[in-house]
Amino acid sequence: MTHTSFHIALLLLLSSMHLLGSSLASKPFHLSASADEVPAIINSDLPITNLSKRPVLQPKETAPPQFLRTLMDPQGKVCVQASLGVEYVVRENKKNYYFNMNPSSTRATGFCGNQKAILSLDFDGGQLEFTFIKEGDLSYVSTIKGLLRPAPPCTNCRNKTYVGVIHHDKLFKAKNGLSFQCKSQMTLILASYFRVKLVPLQIQAFDLANGAFGKEVECWEDYNKRMIPIILGAVAAAVCLIAILTCVLVRERRGQGYEQL
Repeated sequence: MTHTSFHIALLLLLSSMHLLGSSLASKPFHLSASADEVPAIINSDLPITNLSKRPVLQPKETAPPQFLRTLMDPQGKVCVQASLGVEYVVRENKKNYYFNMNPSSTRATGFCGNQKAILSLDFDGGQLEFTFIKEGDLSYVSTIKGLLRPAPPCTNCRNKTYVGVIHHDKLFKAKNGLSFQCKSQMTLILASYFRVKLVPLQIQAFDLANGAFGKEVECWEDYNKRMIPIILGAVAAAVCLIAILTCVLVRERRGQGYEQL
């Protein structure tokens, strides 16, 4: 009976450690531009209008404000909806500079189709564009494009337009009628010098009942944060159980030895 309990506890410990390892390695936190894309920094000294409205890069990052944007089809029904905060990160002269998308000056444009939709978040000096695809009973984002044309971060810096793109098989995948949600920070690496952070994110295209988000599909980052404490607790409990059973087993063997004498 003691040997059986010991084996069960050992199997529980090994199973918990396997689940912990697979959970941590399941999905990356960062999404990168594909190798076949060549984003570019565009140098520009052309005259610029509305200088006061251009993005101003900051030396320190702050939490971006969250906002909601919707896109409607010609019939007036919501076909794309996104709730998110957006932070741009630019690498210039070996330093990082930051810009948070301002909800008050950001507008949603794009188009709605039966199998494809595009949501573009536009503001003076930049945009962030999502291309959605509906394939069978799934919908996902196939392409993300980013552009930022900020005011020069330093006195001697030239005007530059930072451009990047991500092509991926199926980003933010969810079944039709469901929304993709990620409360953890997601980093989109559009280029080595240009990335975008989304936190938090809830997004859905197609099949929005009454213009509202469907049931949430949890991202891997949130799943890991929720499950790791549970798995670690199970591992700790299994270790304690093994220690107790080991002590019991040792005592029984000692008792059997004394009886033989």
